[in-house]
Amino acid sequence: MANKLIQTLAVDIGGSGIKVMVLDEEGNPVTERDRVETPQPAKPDAVIAAIVGLAKGKEYDRVSVGFPGVVKAGVTKTAANVDAEWIGFDLETALSQQLEKPVRVINDADMQGLGSIAGKGVELVLTFGTGLGGALFLDGKLVPNLEPGHHEFRKGNTYEQQLGNAALEEAGKKKWNDRVEKAITSLEHLFNYDMLYIGGGNAKFITATLPKNVKIVPNISGLLGGIALWRE
Repeated sequence: MANKLIQTLAVDIGGSGIKVMVLDEEGNPVTERDRVETPQPAKPDAVIAAIVGLAKGKEYDRVSVGFPGVVKAGVTKTAANVDAEWIGFDLETALSQQLEKPVRVINDADMQGLGSIAGKGVELVLTFGTGLGGALFLDGKLVPNLEPGHHEFRKGNTYEQQLGNAALEEAGKKKWNDRVEKAITSLEHLFNYDMLYIGGGNAKFITATLPKNVKIVPNISGLLGGIALWRE
């Protein structure tokens, strides 16, 4: 009898939506992407219940989770766009107990990056969504827990305050796109990256002319990166 192929449930926790999809061993989708609204307030119990609901009826052997904040050894350390109860919460253990499967948790932009990068040189990933996430890679290796969104950008505001979803709604698309261009220039000076990949739900609103070394990646990359958490 042939060995059973291992399937991975990839989960992307966002400030506005929670998405799941099952991947095969190569990281290809074997189910459609399912999504529910992120519970408000986005407390750990409510978010875990939503993930358990999305996982129901799906066949998988292990779970990869992208979380919008700093994650260390499966514990969520920051919670800018979800409830403060996440600070110091052991998501890896809690979800593993609920789903009865091994779970690995990583920052959501890191997971998006793992699903997007080429693995050569210095590659930066930005995710434009409720907030602003970022991930940095050197020759395919992740520099963990980079949070550019919370660094000062302009006018005493952080990148997230100027480019997050609230800023897009308040400033309008034209002004927001001008800021996106300024942010790209600023981050290129800071990181001297070979490639910048832009993803997240609000990447679709970018109309600015992008430099040759900047690429918009599909939103699904945030789930496709889930397979990389299990590569040794």
